[in-house]
Amino acid sequence: MTPLAQILIAQITEAGPMTLAEYMAQCLMHPQHGYYATRDPLGTAGDFITAPEISQMFGELLGLALAQAWLDQGAPAPFALAELGPGRGTLMADVLRATRGVPGFHAAAKVHLVEASPTLRAAQAERVESAAWHDTVQTLPDLPLFLVANEFFDALPIRQAQRDGAHWRERMVGRKGDRLIPGLSGPTAMPPLAHRVADTQEGDIVEFSPAAAQIANHIGGQIAERGGAALIVDYGDWRAQGDTFQALRAHAPADPFDAPGMADLTAHVDFEALALAAAPARHTRITAQGVFLERLGITPRARKLAGTLAGAALEAHVAAHRRLTHPSEMGTLFKVMGLYPEGAAPPPGLSE
Repeated sequence: MTPLAQILIAQITEAGPMTLAEYMAQCLMHPQHGYYATRDPLGTAGDFITAPEISQMFGELLGLALAQAWLDQGAPAPFALAELGPGRGTLMADVLRATRGVPGFHAAAKVHLVEASPTLRAAQAERVESAAWHDTVQTLPDLPLFLVANEFFDALPIRQAQRDGAHWRERMVGRKGDRLIPGLSGPTAMPPLAHRVADTQEGDIVEFSPAAAQIANHIGGQIAERGGAALIVDYGDWRAQGDTFQALRAHAPADPFDAPGMADLTAHVDFEALALAAAPARHTRITAQGVFLERLGITPRARKLAGTLAGAALEAHVAAHRRLTHPSEMGTLFKVMGLYPEGAAPPPGLSE
């Protein structure tokens, strides 16, 4: 039993079962035993790897897309160049390197990183100079906002509900002896899911994230009022349905209730919910990551980089290009959605 499991079992014994969102929040961000609060989870020595760690091309292309959106909106100065959940800082470092030649971009940019993990903040500081850190999006400066969020929303706590007639039963986390187990609440009305009665059937499971909606609402409001653009990259689809709650440990699926605090917990992103929450900012259609990167020119960039490589380095480079773009790898599973203000063009690579 992990130390966090002991704490959670004690809490459930005293107060009763907790929501899945409460469980996820504790597992990921408990100050002493939370997964993100205590480790660097990335890379071969960690539990998963993200697109910026696979290839520099990912961050370069996203950076140039944001820079073009900035130019399209009249090159406002100053502006906030922000990232949500920056990992090791690799993506932002690639963004800054790729945009160095865009006239005026760096002079106007104020870099802001939204990161709650002290461990990851330390890694980011080694790669990104002159950044300001924030625990939440609410403290970002009141400036035009050009933002990227890669594999950020999938790690935010979710709630799950199972359709029961005209009502819902919420998935809860309880205990059985010294084990944590999932269960269901009694039938209850859930106002956030009133619109989902029409497209669900008895027993269907729907996931929703109040935390994600709150963040999207703040970002969208700032972009609508001040200008800017957001690129949201994550796995998921336009509308959530089904149980997608999962755990990953040492690059393999794990039981999400087995060792709290020791595994990464995620769920697929409901892009429709983000788009609705981000109003009055406009949103693009969701686009498969592979299509998005091809539109931005990843293949010509890959060929140029390949000209300087040979042997194992070249093989790794070719494999990275495939992993980012091919439908059987990350190319279709991951989606991209853009946010932008009324009257502006959508971010490059995306369409209305």
